[in-house]
Amino acid sequence: MTSDRPLLDAETRRVLAGLAAAPGTVPRLGVVAPGGYGKTTVLREVERVCRDAGVGVAVVDDAHLLGDEELRSLRSRVERGDTGVVVAYRPWPRSRALAALAESLGRVRPPLMPRAFTREQVRAVLPAAGRALADFVHQQTGGVPRFVARLAGLTSPDVPAEVIASFRADLDWLEPDVQKFLLAAEAGAALRLDLLGALLDKDSDAVGEVIEAGRATGLLAADGTLLPVARTAVVALSRTDRRIAVRQRLAELQLRSGGPVLDLVRPLLGAGAGGPVVSAAFQAAASEALPTDPALSARLLAAVGTPTAALAVRRAAASAMSGDLDAALRLADQVISAGEGEHRGAAAEVAAIALAHRGQLARSTELHRWSPSAASAAFAVVGLVGTGRLPTGTLPTAPPTLLDGGASLMAQGVLESVTGTPTTALSTLVRAAGLLEPAGRSVLLPDTPAALAALVAVQCGELPVAESVLDRALSTALGGTLMTVRHRLLRAWLAMVRGDLVGAREALVALRKAGRPLEARDWIFAVALEVGIARRNSDLAALKRTWEQACEAVLRHPVDLYTFLPLGEFAAAAARLRDQHRVAPHLVTARTLLRQLGDPPLWAVPLHWSGLHAAIIAEETSVAEEHAAALAACRDRSRYGALVSSAAESWLDVLAGEVDADRVEEAARGLHAAGQWWDAARLAGQAAIRTSDRQAMVRLLDCARLLQGRPAGGARKPAEPAEAAATGQLSDREREVAELVVGGLTYKQVGDRLFISAKTVEHHVARMRQRLGCGSRAELLDQLRQILG
Repeated sequence: MTSDRPLLDAETRRVLAGLAAAPGTVPRLGVVAPGGYGKTTVLREVERVCRDAGVGVAVVDDAHLLGDEELRSLRSRVERGDTGVVVAYRPWPRSRALAALAESLGRVRPPLMPRAFTREQVRAVLPAAGRALADFVHQQTGGVPRFVARLAGLTSPDVPAEVIASFRADLDWLEPDVQKFLLAAEAGAALRLDLLGALLDKDSDAVGEVIEAGRATGLLAADGTLLPVARTAVVALSRTDRRIAVRQRLAELQLRSGGPVLDLVRPLLGAGAGGPVVSAAFQAAASEALPTDPALSARLLAAVGTPTAALAVRRAAASAMSGDLDAALRLADQVISAGEGEHRGAAAEVAAIALAHRGQLARSTELHRWSPSAASAAFAVVGLVGTGRLPTGTLPTAPPTLLDGGASLMAQGVLESVTGTPTTALSTLVRAAGLLEPAGRSVLLPDTPAALAALVAVQCGELPVAESVLDRALSTALGGTLMTVRHRLLRAWLAMVRGDLVGAREALVALRKAGRPLEARDWIFAVALEVGIARRNSDLAALKRTWEQACEAVLRHPVDLYTFLPLGEFAAAAARLRDQHRVAPHLVTARTLLRQLGDPPLWAVPLHWSGLHAAIIAEETSVAEEHAAALAACRDRSRYGALVSSAAESWLDVLAGEVDADRVEEAARGLHAAGQWWDAARLAGQAAIRTSDRQAMVRLLDCARLLQGRPAGGARKPAEPAEAAATGQLSDREREVAELVVGGLTYKQVGDRLFISAKTVEHHVARMRQRLGCGSRAELLDQLRQILG
């Protein structure tokens, strides 16, 4: 302690003040508290006060260790009342003689009961430690004064080994049953009287006595659990074999009662524990860990002594859920290759799911068809449609379980997306997602209905539905760790489509920081996002940097129905880079797949829309017209098809120099209503810079700004007087240009953002430089930064 006088509670100070104020009083007092609570300190202070007052007093510490004869002698002195007697003792052990002594002292004055330090008191006795370190000491020690003193010299929030070693004296002298109780408390069973009774082989009364003896050590918190520093000491200073034996016995008792065992057996991993009980406990604990920590579940199953085919399948599933697809495929393949066996179908299902994440949807589908489970049969339908094959016969019936029911609805929704209406398909997939939400992270899926619903929603212009279903999937952790990345990528895709390129970029950066390697299906979406963001930003350098990854991604992931969105982005980027031959075979495969499915408009419209943009970028008018004709064929088959077809016709007219402002604005607003904000603003902006009608140009530019989320030119609020003084030298347009130039964009990028040519941007910059009297570009940028604040 760093203070000159010990820190005492208010009641102790009151008693001491009373003794000092009445020197003729014969002090008779009991001081009772667990070990470490400062009883000896109180005795010293009583002795000091009595000495200063000239009063004789017999001070006895640790009276609970005295024999009956000594305790009876002390009681006699108390009863006579002619000499001072101050006795300190723990609440346990409590012999009859000690109870009688305590009763005699209590008739004179209620016993003093020193308490643990509060957080503020620990800060007061450790002022040099600082607030944060003192709070750490309080958290570790519970404020027990003796333990606080042991940690008084801390310089960092770590308990040194020498402090832990100092607890050996507190532990070694304890009776074996109390030591066993502390080991049980370290395992989390301090409050389980049923487990403690069986562990100690005692009835409830005897167990209560052991618990009281444990409390009397001062090592327990008020709720009966070990203090953090005491728990560390019990783990470090107890024999390993005793710790293992106690945990094994507790696990055995929990297994018999059907209780949780995960916390009991987790420390046994790698400790060399074995035997039938431990194996059974590991398997039960693996089931507990699977929903929240599938990697731990896989480790627990790997630690089981004699692996079986059933265990291998469970371990493969846990490995897959944790994202370790290599281990999942290896374990599943071992079971499948082992010959006949009842677990081969389950192993095939795990392998099929892992392969779906690897982008091998055709192979995944074959394994699902081979597996006998109802869920696999439904997942096989999803795979068949995704690879361009319509299932024959009726859809498989499913038992009324969450997984089987959700899988069945997934199959119905996907089939409806190619044979029925987009609305029905989307509704069915959203219902499937809702059905699986209670299962959350505990279900292993090749894809989630939420992800499929988002794909359908994006491709039929229902972005709010996609956003909602993905947010719910993320909040419920649907599909666990394995699906979280996919949901986040699709969420970022929505941001990109809406023109929120910063939000989409931030989502990608967050995924990279997570440090988790992306499987092929996730990687192709991540690369497509990089490509799409770069193209929309007119960042040719970034587009070139990412292009090789894009080409590799599309090679690693065979074309299927569910990758049409990234494939469309790659087509537009290839045209921008004049490298169309790299993606041409994959686009042919995609169109063939569509024909095999009967050219369903839900999936055909987005692909043709991307093809239209690629043709426009490549200045291939005839190809653009072919895509526009294909979109026109879908006009009457869906609302979204009609909107996109109208926008395609407007694009072709704009490229031909025929700008009908009313028609362009209507088409752009239609795209905006369907969630394609960036495309909508782009259409209006390009029409504006191609028309010779000044009034139409201003109107379309205002429309483009509004659709992109910027205020229209006439909607800018009046500047405050101070602002006007600073920015009066710049027009509204020049200010927009200045903000982007100062932000580091090239003239081409600025032009693409504002729907003007790079040459026009250059003229704006030249006029600003002349008006501001800047001799160099660096001086201009400095002036603009000051003007823009």
